[in-house]
Amino acid sequence: MNKLLIVGTVAFDAIETPFGKTDKILGGAGTFIGLSASHFKLQSAIVSVVGDDFPQEYLDLLTARNIDISGLEIVKGGKTFFWSGRYHNDMNSRDTLATELNVLADFNPIVPENYKNADVVMLGNLHPIVQTGVLNQMTQKPKLVVLDTMNFWMDCALPELLDVIKRVDVITINDEEARQLSGEYSLVKAAAKIHTMGPKYVVIKKGEHGALIFYNEHIFFAPALPLADVFDPTGAGDTFAGGFAGFITQQGDISFETMKTAIIQGSNLASFCVEKFGTERMLTVTEAEVKNRLKQFKALTQFEIELQ
Repeated sequence: MNKLLIVGTVAFDAIETPFGKTDKILGGAGTFIGLSASHFKLQSAIVSVVGDDFPQEYLDLLTARNIDISGLEIVKGGKTFFWSGRYHNDMNSRDTLATELNVLADFNPIVPENYKNADVVMLGNLHPIVQTGVLNQMTQKPKLVVLDTMNFWMDCALPELLDVIKRVDVITINDEEARQLSGEYSLVKAAAKIHTMGPKYVVIKKGEHGALIFYNEHIFFAPALPLADVFDPTGAGDTFAGGFAGFITQQGDISFETMKTAIIQGSNLASFCVEKFGTERMLTVTEAEVKNRLKQFKALTQFEIELQ
């Protein structure tokens, strides 16, 4: 099986939405990416760091899904990264209530030996220096490097971010971040500008309105499935990225056609993530449910039209 190396936070989240609130629960970009990618036939490993306050049951949840955690450092006496946020009624905007870096502040990623030749590398949202540190440890050039980032790094670590962007094949960001990074309001112009920074493929996420992928002059759009209830959007973008990278890893093919299907696969898995708090829904979703919802996506997007 092909190998996927995942880099990202494994963390505690405390979330408040109009539907309720949680105490500390399992979260983190690396966690959501790993759980999403586990729906595909591949080998995967997470590179991250936690404190010794991180419960064994959470580690067991990851290994039960065949995720290699040998690259997950456990710092004795350390505290795990913690984020807390409150979502507004529209569920698209939120206030960050607390961000405690804890062991993440001094994180030095160590890639497991048997993943230094991974086929696909998924660089989850972390400091660009950490992302670069992972790429520097690869013993052979991956078939595909996917990078996720956010406006925070554009604000406080832009030179380092631009350095790592030069080395990736795919960047996934939301529409607001694409505009900030490029200085262009039009997403078509923004994608074209970001292409010149290095990535061959630019994926722009639009939340409940789906995602776009740009490749040279080609554009493909995948809708998000209209859902009656969105319970908690935390981790949806990471779940999308995990589905995207996981499908490509399974296929072993990095053509634009594969990318288009990967966008649908990512959107499909993200639609489950938002149905419960945190990772709760991703831990119970079945393959039958995934396939059934893919059929809904197909029905949503397929049409025939006679061109005169």
